[in-house]
Amino acid sequence: MTAYEIEPLSDECVKALRKCDHVCIGVSPFNSYFSAERLASLARWATAAFADFHFFVPDEITAYTFEALGYSPGRARQKAHRQSRYTHNKIRSALARLDVPNPDEHVLSMVRLHANRRYQELFDEALVLYTESEAFRDACLEATRWVLEPKLPDGQAASLEQLRLGVRYFLAELPLFAGSGYIVGTPHSMFAYHQRVRFLERFFERELEWRPRHGQGFLIVREAAAERTLSSLGNTR
Repeated sequence: MTAYEIEPLSDECVKALRKCDHVCIGVSPFNSYFSAERLASLARWATAAFADFHFFVPDEITAYTFEALGYSPGRARQKAHRQSRYTHNKIRSALARLDVPNPDEHVLSMVRLHANRRYQELFDEALVLYTESEAFRDACLEATRWVLEPKLPDGQAASLEQLRLGVRYFLAELPLFAGSGYIVGTPHSMFAYHQRVRFLERFFERELEWRPRHGQGFLIVREAAAERTLSSLGNTR
């Protein structure tokens, strides 16, 4: 079984983690990190460490990122739909291997979230603040820059128009960071991802105008150092 190292982002995140109620694992559809094997090992970890868990797949909203990269809206939606369907299938297969009952119940898609009143409430809060607060808007655009610029050619900087197109993806994700537990109806929840994001460090340190709901935390989850070393050695040719 893969061993994972965990790092809560703040003292409040540590408090939420102690409850072990729920974890929401973010899965990026176009990130090769999330192989079928990785998804299965994350599901094993989640079932062992928490009372309940979900995978969050930002499926159809990845089209916003492709639009920011220059794809037409139709082509962007097509690419997002195809890859998202593949990702959902990988998650279902991973959960089936673990004999998890009702695997679809453990996946938060955007269709499911759009039908969730609490998700919409948090999204509306974020959108109002993005519209009205220059400081919050700048923080969101900077987070979007972090997403876009590695995908641009030759170290190209993202234009303001690209950031404005791409930020729609980030705004749609924000409710999960702010209140995945609130959305699914549990008092304490950790959102888990394998990378550190400066916006989320500030968010969970309560440095921004919008703050996580009570009981919400964020957890960086990575393979333990020994596992990473063995994997690296195994890939050496």
